[in-house]
Amino acid sequence: MIVRCPCLLGESYDDCCGRYHRGEAKAPTAERLMRSRFSAFALSDIDYLSRTWHPSTRPAELHLDPGRRWTSLEILAASGGGLFDTTGTVEFRAHYVENGRPGSHLENSRFVRVDGDWLYVDALATPGTRLPRL
Repeated sequence: MIVRCPCLLGESYDDCCGRYHRGEAKAPTAERLMRSRFSAFALSDIDYLSRTWHPSTRPAELHLDPGRRWTSLEILAASGGGLFDTTGTVEFRAHYVENGRPGSHLENSRFVRVDGDWLYVDALATPGTRLPRL
């Protein structure tokens, strides 16, 4: 059975974010890393989230909220983060269901490439939003 990737690019999970999660490939752009991290949230892959979080801002322990189910992702904008960049931002809206009620999280994430690997650094301030509980 082919399972659609949670990042909603239209590919199967194995051919899309699954290869990044398994360590078979590296996300080539900041946006692809963002998508793979969303998929990791949706699949509760704490190891991948930790591996792709810059050590200067990564929490000592990650705990995901078991009551929140991530359902879809919209990429709203991106700046930098391309094949030849070393920094980039990706603004997105992630949708979830919690306690049977839909919600969304808006964030503009900052990424940096270190030794060829894109890493999540932090969220730039976006008025009126709150960060997801980890």
